[in-house]
Order: sequence, then C-alpha cells, then structure tokens
Amino acid sequence: MADIAPTPPVLRPENPPGHLLVELAARFAERTVGELADAAVTGITLATADLRPGEVFVALQGVNRHGAEFSADAAAKGAIAVLTDEAGVREARAAGLPVLVVEEPRSRLGGISSWVYGTDRDMPLLLAITGTNGKTSVSHLVEGMLRALGMTTGLSSTAERHIAGQVIPSRLTTPESSEMHALLALMRERGVEAAMVEVSAQALSRHRVDGIVFDVAGFTNLTHDHLDDYGDMATYLEAKLDLFRPERSRRAVVCVDSPEGREVARRSGVPVTTVLTPALADGPVEADWTVDILEERQDGTRFRLHHRDGHNVVTTVPVIGGHMASNAGLAIVMLLEAGVDADDLFGLVRDARIPAELPGRIQRVSGPEGPAVYIDFAHSPDAFVKTLEAVRHVTPGRVIMVTAANGDRDVTKRAEMGATAAQGSDILVITDQHPRSEDPAGIRAALVAGARAVRPDADIHEVVPPERAIEVAVQLAAAGDAIVWAGPGHQHYREISGVRVPFDAAEAARAALTASGWPTDAARGESAIVD
Repeated sequence: MADIAPTPPVLRPENPPGHLLVELAARFAERTVGELADAAVTGITLATADLRPGEVFVALQGVNRHGAEFSADAAAKGAIAVLTDEAGVREARAAGLPVLVVEEPRSRLGGISSWVYGTDRDMPLLLAITGTNGKTSVSHLVEGMLRALGMTTGLSSTAERHIAGQVIPSRLTTPESSEMHALLALMRERGVEAAMVEVSAQALSRHRVDGIVFDVAGFTNLTHDHLDDYGDMATYLEAKLDLFRPERSRRAVVCVDSPEGREVARRSGVPVTTVLTPALADGPVEADWTVDILEERQDGTRFRLHHRDGHNVVTTVPVIGGHMASNAGLAIVMLLEAGVDADDLFGLVRDARIPAELPGRIQRVSGPEGPAVYIDFAHSPDAFVKTLEAVRHVTPGRVIMVTAANGDRDVTKRAEMGATAAQGSDILVITDQHPRSEDPAGIRAALVAGARAVRPDADIHEVVPPERAIEVAVQLAAAGDAIVWAGPGHQHYREISGVRVPFDAAEAARAALTASGWPTDAARGESAIVD
C-alpha cells in the first residue's frame, strides 16, 4: 500500500535572526563536545525529515529509540550540530557533528526555539483556546472576525494553519515547540497582526507552547477524552489548567457552563472573564457574559450575547447547534478582552452572520432537496451528544449517524461513543476512520457493543470502507432525514498501518448524494459551510 496522501510541510521564516552556534551553546548548553562551527543557526528541528542546511537537530529519547541514532542522517542533510542529553552524546558525536548537551532537552526546547527564531519579543497579538470540544470552532470564529475587521491574521488549529492568507493543512493540533515558534516567526515576518492558536492538553504536557505568553487564553469545556494519556479526568483537567498561569497567558475567558469550567475560573492564575450559556449549563450560575439562544435553524443559530451591565448584541453563528452559539459567544468575548474595539466588533456581527468558515464542523454538503448531510469532527461522547441534539432539533425526519473511532487512541471512550451514538440516532452505521496499527474490526466491535448495551433493538449497520458506509446511509435516507458523518471531516486521508490513504468524507457524501439523484451543496451556489 503506497502512502499517497502528502504530509503537510513544516513552515519556517525566510529570515531568522541568525544567532551564532557558539552563542546558542553559551546560553543554553551544560557542556559541548567537539569543535563548534563559527556558523549562524538558521533553525532548529526534532525531525530529520524536515531538516534544512544550517539547522540544529534536536535528538530526544523516544519510546523505543533515541533520536541521536538519526544524527548521521541529520549531518547528511546539513545540520550544523546536535542538541541532545547525555544518553545521546555518543551516537551524535559518531556522526561527526558537534554536540550541545542539555538536561531534559524537550523541556528546554521551547525556550531555545523562541531564542533561535526571535519569538521572545515583538510578537503580534496572540490568543489561545483549550478544552476538549469546540477549540477549532472558536479558533476559526476568532480569526474570521479579526480578518473581517481588516487585520492580517494567523491561525494554528487542528484543521489548518493560516499565515496572512496562505492556508496549509495541519499535522498536529498543536505543533512541536520548534515548529510552533518557526510558524509564529513566519507569521510575524509576513505582517500578521493577530494570531489564534489551538492548544491541546498534550501540547501543554509535552512543552509544545513553552516560551509563548498568550495575551488571552480561552477555555471551552472538559469531557471524556485522552484518558489514555492522563488516566482520569482530574489529571486531564490539571493539564489544561497549566495554560492559565502567568508564564503562559495574561488574561483568560472561561466558559462556566460546567463544573470543570468553573474550577478553571476559580483556579486561574490570571484575571478571568466568564461566559455562560444557560440553556447548556448544569444549574444556575452567574457570569460576566451570557449567551441566550434565540433560534436554531438549518442555516445557523441566532443568539444574544449580553453583559451584566446591559451591553449586548444579537448575532448568528453560521452553524447549527446551541453549543456553537456558546463557542461564538466565547470567541467574541475573547476578542473584547484582547482589546478589539467593542463598537467595531458589535457593528460587524450585529444582526448578521459571523463571518467565519468552520472546516468540518457541522458542515452541510447536501443541497436544498433530499436528506441533509452534515460532516462533523465529533470524536468524543460529549461531542456526539451535542452534534446529534443540534441536528435533531432542525430535522423533521430521522437522524442517521455514520461514525467510527480512531485506532491507537483512548480506548476507554469507545463503548460510551457507541452508546451515545445509538441513543441520539434512529439508524447507526459503524465504519472505519484511522485504524492506525489496530485491527479495525476490533474497534468497530467495541462501538457496536456499546450501542447494543443501551439499545439492544437499535438499527445498526456495520459497513466498510467508509465510502461505502456513506453510500449506505444515503440509500437508507429519505427527504427530510439527516445524515451525520462524525469523524475527521477536515482531513483528506485515513491512516492505516502507518500509511496515509486518501479519503475525503465530504466528497464521498457528495458522490453518494449525486448517485442517489439528490443535489449537493454545489447546487446551492453557496459555501460548503452552512451559511
């Protein structure tokens, strides 16, 4: 099987500060081995596949191998030195490169990268968002409004990287710290005035945003996910809380619909502004800003955002679902806390649709007739519940769900994903997404077992591959029904045994609709995003 879905490139500034290698060693290394070249450092990277001449290769201890084993490859590609720990010195030196020795290089990489790329000073406005669900939606809403206000923007989200209008698919939710600082330096070089960064729990735990201080950090929610990394929800929350320390952010905007959000607000080490959506909250709660959902339709969700002092605006987020109104309210308040003029911002969105596109987030790909087909990157039990409730609210007929679970990821949530999918849909189609190194049949079995446990009589179909599963769902649907593909709709591949195989859920849905004689979103003459 050939890997024919290309890996997105690593982005770097064209004109880095050009610090000398001897300066880097003097500032950061505990000791050096070999003679240091009198050369400028043009970059720093963890991966030899991305290495360019003049860069420093950082060799870390991996699960099975030490990165220093790849030092010869780094030397062949033009690396001027290896930065590693004591365990990597011997392999690195054998490649003929000088070695900079540091203790725990991963924990030092953010600070080193910020110095190499000059991102420790003179940065654009930086905003960050964390939480289990809603990060990408908030990110794209924030960037869309900033761009509509005339600012040159940058974005780093699960779906995409944006640099002053250039759009590139993402690899990780949050890049490794060396790549993150290179990206920010490139944004600054291209005149970006404000950048929005999606920050995962793993990014905080694994030092990927070290060396960055965000002007405003936001929090959406915390639900069952990533327990393969954190073990329990309390530990997972602690990882998220790390963003709300003075070393990482200056101000915070926190959604307090849930107990976890209220704990983040209470324990934040920086000033906090709170946002509440009463329709989604678990009880009576006070907040600085409130989101009141006014109307849910297939073309968006209308809501009122109002402050306790009476200041308010009515607007529409161009996606269905009360949770999307909550995300939009959070995005607006983050911009206000970042210093965006309230009159300008409210004038932009008042009685209008918020100008943003949300890739793969309840994205409608069907036309005006026939079943409504949505592509949504829901990948946790809570996300399933919210997406299915939103679709149910605007659907006169049945709700058909097509979904799967990722391999080599949190196995503890699979049964609950199957259960919530069965409870929220009339027909459930189980298929494959990214099985990675796992047996896809075993992944499907866990989802089916979870679904059968709560609804033994549920109408469940197990269909592979996913293109065929989407075809079956469209064949089962009638006019007035809705189909939800819950999975990585923003990605154009599936990962199978380490190989990226092309797959586009949206295009597969359009093809299935056309084959069944139904129009697609192209026939509507509109964006694929519900607007």
